[in-house]
Amino acid sequence: MSRQRWWKARPWAWTLVGLALVLGTGTGVVAVAFPAVAATACPACYGLESLGPRLYVEQGLPAERRRQVAEVVRAAERRVSDFYGGRRSSPLVLACLTEECYRRIGGGGERGVAVLNRAVMLSSRGVDPVIASHELSHVEFHDRLGGERGVPQWFDEGLAVLVSEDPRYLAPETAGDRCRAGSQEALPVTLEEWLRAASADQQVYARAACRVSTWADAHGGRSALLGLVERVAAGERFALS
Repeated sequence: MSRQRWWKARPWAWTLVGLALVLGTGTGVVAVAFPAVAATACPACYGLESLGPRLYVEQGLPAERRRQVAEVVRAAERRVSDFYGGRRSSPLVLACLTEECYRRIGGGGERGVAVLNRAVMLSSRGVDPVIASHELSHVEFHDRLGGERGVPQWFDEGLAVLVSEDPRYLAPETAGDRCRAGSQEALPVTLEEWLRAASADQQVYARAACRVSTWADAHGGRSALLGLVERVAAGERFALS
C-alpha cells in the first residue's frame, strides 16, 4: 500500500485508452506508458485469466492457489459490504501471485493499488483480506461520493484502514483506545502529499486511522461516518466537527 493510488490523479488515462481502442491506433503506446490502465482494459492481454465475475488471476496457477485468491477477494468484499451496509461499486480485481506478473501489469513495490477508482490490482503480498479490503474501500468510498468532493486524502486512507481492520495501524475494536499512533499535527491533504509522507513514514496510516476512528467514536460510530459520506456526496463541504 506504499504507493497509494497513483492512478487516481490521472483520470484522463482512461480516456486515452478508450480512444486508442476505438481508433485502433496508439494501443502500443498506451500499453507501454500506462500498463496498469491497459491491463484493466484487457486483462487477457497481460497474461491474466478469469476466475469469476470481474476477478482475474495470472494464468497457470494450481487449483489451490486459485481457490485462495477467490476466498481472499470474497472475504475482502464482505468486510467492505459489512461496513457500508452493502456495496455499490463493482471494481475489476487483478491478482498476481508472482512479482513478475505484478510488474507486467504495471505494479510497483506496493502490496495493492486502486486504479482510477475502477479496478484493484493485488500483488503476491497483497492477496490478503486486509490489503484487498483496503483497496476495495477506496473504490467504494469514491463511488459513493460520486467525485473527489474536496475530501482530504488522510480521511480516505484512515477510513480504508478502519474498513479493513488493519492491525498494523489500528488496535482491535475491543481495545479502549484503538489508536496505535496519534497526533494533532496536520495530516496530508492531497494525494501527492500523502505519497510523500507515506514513503517517509508508514505510521501516517495509523495517525489517519486514529483521527477517523476517534471522530467516529465521538459521533456515533460507523453510522456517523456513513452519514458524513452521504452529506458530502449531496454537496455539503467536508468537515469533521
